[in-house]
Amino acid sequence: MKQISILGCGWLGLPLAKKLIEKGFLVNGSTTSEEKISILENSGIQPFLIALESNTISGNIEKFLAASKTLIIDIPPKLRRNSNDSSPLLRKTFVEKIENLIPFIEKSTIENVLFVSSTSVYGTNNGVVTETTLAEPETESGKQLLEAESLLQNNKSFKTTVLRFGGLIGEDRNPITFLAGRKNLENPDTPINLIHQDDCIGIILEILRTPEASGQNDKLVWSQTFNAVAPFHPTRKEYYTQKAKELNLALPEFEAGKSSNRKIISNSKVADFLKYTFVKTKL
Repeated sequence: MKQISILGCGWLGLPLAKKLIEKGFLVNGSTTSEEKISILENSGIQPFLIALESNTISGNIEKFLAASKTLIIDIPPKLRRNSNDSSPLLRKTFVEKIENLIPFIEKSTIENVLFVSSTSVYGTNNGVVTETTLAEPETESGKQLLEAESLLQNNKSFKTTVLRFGGLIGEDRNPITFLAGRKNLENPDTPINLIHQDDCIGIILEILRTPEASGQNDKLVWSQTFNAVAPFHPTRKEYYTQKAKELNLALPEFEAGKSSNRKIISNSKVADFLKYTFVKTKL
């Protein structure tokens, strides 16, 4: 029976782990919350209390990785300020966590790493954006994600595939819940680039399938970068107005005028290379 380690059993990692167990995998799952240990255990996941810090790793990271050939890293770059509130965000916090993790991966049985990243690494690129588009992140989290991607993909001890998700939504998560009723919202004509939780899991499962099942060579699947967004790009004004109506929420009000950002993330590589068909296309 195959075993997989998932670093970060949160909003995406937990349902992913449950789906993998349904498909016959053994799953080691990590959390930073003692309260969630029982939730993981009750879901059939082997739970580990692990926290990556900028200068150390707490928890039994060696046992967490032991006997797994694949590691999924799904931890967001939660950036903090120094004790002085006026100071800028710590520049390398997330990158340092990945730097601390890499030696443990190198010494483990891990052969393949799947790193969950974000399309925020493209910044405000206009037009159609593919995996070959130059990544020019503008946010601090985007910059650190891009640097972490590079650290992992340049390491020769294991292969890393990067999965850049658009805005994450699900049955319990949609930006309209905090945009409802707000006024003077910017960029009414900017296209949305979102992806549903079900498709996030579906794409990961496709990457994890055996070469025989996917028709792909293992070495080709591992070492790739994929953009993953739904093939659905109405404007922010169109989409969030409609979602507010569907959910009986106060309509958001957008500023008049054109948007400067017309970025559309292409999912053609996911569709062509992985042969993946999206299940949530209208969101």
